[in-house]
Amino acid sequence: MNLSEHRYALTVQWTGNRGDGTSSYRSYSRDHDVLIPGLPPLKGSADPTFHGDRERYNPEQLLLAALAQCHMLSYLHVAVKHGVVVTDYRDEATGMMRLNRDGSGQFERVVLNPRVTVADSGQADLAASLHHEANQVCFIARSVNFPVEHRPVTVAA
Repeated sequence: MNLSEHRYALTVQWTGNRGDGTSSYRSYSRDHDVLIPGLPPLKGSADPTFHGDRERYNPEQLLLAALAQCHMLSYLHVAVKHGVVVTDYRDEATGMMRLNRDGSGQFERVVLNPRVTVADSGQADLAASLHHEANQVCFIARSVNFPVEHRPVTVAA
């Protein structure tokens, strides 16, 4: 087993055929399920701007969620390495995607706004500085081609 390689697999199943398939742009739903063995189905759709269902997750939200989750998990790991005890973590993340005239689009940036509570007020500065290291080891942030900014707030419990 090669410990340096990790493989992931899932199934995306379109559930939006209303009977006529993709006979026209408005004839089908963008609904789909993301299926991962052993986990509940993740109900997905397009962004409502693109005729999606606002009660389902869209890929843009999930990309933002993946970045925020990865940064949090990387940050908690780095905090342990540096002896910083984190007692709470919350991130109000935002992302900006731009559409192009040809119908394509891409994310231009993501801003993570983690609010971290640490047990020791004397470690607040150290804790704040660890976001840079966490970004360096976050698998998802290292995989995207747009800036992931951090505006952390650190408070003591």
